[in-house]
Amino acid sequence: MVYKIDKEKREKGLEIMKKMGLLNNEDKPISRDYMAHIVDALYGTIWSRDEIIGLEERSLITVAVLVALNRENELKIHIRGALNLGISKEKLEEMILHVAHYSGFPTGVSANQILNDIVLEFEEEKK
Repeated sequence: MVYKIDKEKREKGLEIMKKMGLLNNEDKPISRDYMAHIVDALYGTIWSRDEIIGLEERSLITVAVLVALNRENELKIHIRGALNLGISKEKLEEMILHVAHYSGFPTGVSANQILNDIVLEFEEEKK
């Protein structure tokens, strides 16, 4: 079965993903239908709800949840997205410190290591 595209949600989702630099992701491939669902349902429907929570806040919340759940693959993607939105390394470090007290220090260690790696890559790409 092929996922049916909602054009309006697709456009909103793609716009948000572009702002976050997520369209260039060369991470592990996922199915075409699953990616369409992510673009439409997650970014085009949920992330686009900016009346109360803005894009930067949603990004920071997402990174915090991924730290707490220790989801390293997605964390790499969303740290990069947060940096692309202008969220500072210092703010991300502070959030990781806070979350680690609830999720466990090993998740904080992993998240800090990932953050440092991504920031280095990010700075190299900007040169």
